[in-house]
Amino acid sequence: MTDVAIVGAGILGLATAREILLRRPGLRLTVLEKESIVAAHQTGHNSGVIHSGIYYAPGSLKARLCVEGARRLTTFCDEHGVPYRRTGKLIIATKPSELPGLAELFRRGRANGVPDLEMLGPEGIREHEPHAAGLQAIYSPSTAIVDFHQVAEALATDVGAAGGHILTNSRVGAITPRDGVWHIGTSAGEVRARAVISCAGLHADLVAAMTGAPRAPRIIPFRGQYWRLRTGPLPLVRGLIYPVPDPGFPFLGVHFTPRMDGEVWLGPNATLALAVEGYRWSDIRFREALGILSAPGFARMARRYWRTAVSETYRVVQRGALLNELRRFVPDLQPDDIVAGPSGVRAQAVSAEGAMVDDFVLNSMGTALHVRNAPSPAATACLTLAAYIVDKTMSAVG
Repeated sequence: MTDVAIVGAGILGLATAREILLRRPGLRLTVLEKESIVAAHQTGHNSGVIHSGIYYAPGSLKARLCVEGARRLTTFCDEHGVPYRRTGKLIIATKPSELPGLAELFRRGRANGVPDLEMLGPEGIREHEPHAAGLQAIYSPSTAIVDFHQVAEALATDVGAAGGHILTNSRVGAITPRDGVWHIGTSAGEVRARAVISCAGLHADLVAAMTGAPRAPRIIPFRGQYWRLRTGPLPLVRGLIYPVPDPGFPFLGVHFTPRMDGEVWLGPNATLALAVEGYRWSDIRFREALGILSAPGFARMARRYWRTAVSETYRVVQRGALLNELRRFVPDLQPDDIVAGPSGVRAQAVSAEGAMVDDFVLNSMGTALHVRNAPSPAATACLTLAAYIVDKTMSAVG
């Protein structure tokens, strides 16, 4: 018997477990993870950016939690010996039509309390990135990079030190309420819990449905394909370089992302995955694909975004199109500078009306709380989002 069972040992599930044990030392807590390691999916495959909070609508959960989350995350890294680097970030407008969107981002960043933002012209851009070009750019010096898998491992260490149990190789197959207790059937045996918190990422809608909660909003998986920049004696890129994002599409566009290991990732594109954990084009699981394509809202989403989908897919199969997009920001980029890179899968909640849900979404049913949508910047905001989750959960634990 455990007091709280958390489904999912990604960065948010681990941060939530740590937050509970900080507040309630001695509480019996179990984290259930279907993989053999923690942070195996979204946490371990993301771009590794500690976002500053510039993108998000003022007043949204993302805006409220990201700026403070970034501060708390770097403090956590300092205290736990997890390396990170403040590379700074340029968001560059290369077309006159992008200038109003850039100005809106600057307004949002100021409203959200993002520190030390600057608006730069072409000369200012070159001062930070000698090989970059653009009409205008926002410079965010507080933006940083980190290996989020290392952050997750440090969180897991804290959970274990506080008496929590992380059970890997424990796939959840059923969650049933009986006699005031949740009976959780896993591949490693049954776990009984007084309260359940689901941080199941790509499987969030399925786990919610196990408890009797509505499956909507449904999770649609999107594969993000990255490329890598060949390393050379004179690096083309020093820090993060991003485009002005399309305000109608909840992805940030292809960008240049330095990594803690010295690599620079290019991308990602965002294309539909035909498996919940479809990291490769060849990953097609017909039952999962049928569930994705028949999900309420999918057809409406497809009609709304089909032009964007065609463009994103074209840049995956035609490297020249990707190169042309990247050259908008770094004109010196050559075909031989780009090599194949890794990929990740993002869990995107989609409403029955076909809208891609942009903000964090949580809901509860009795003593079960579900994180239904936790896209970027959830990794950046993991500590503040965990505190928000626990605020809503502790009364159920008693």
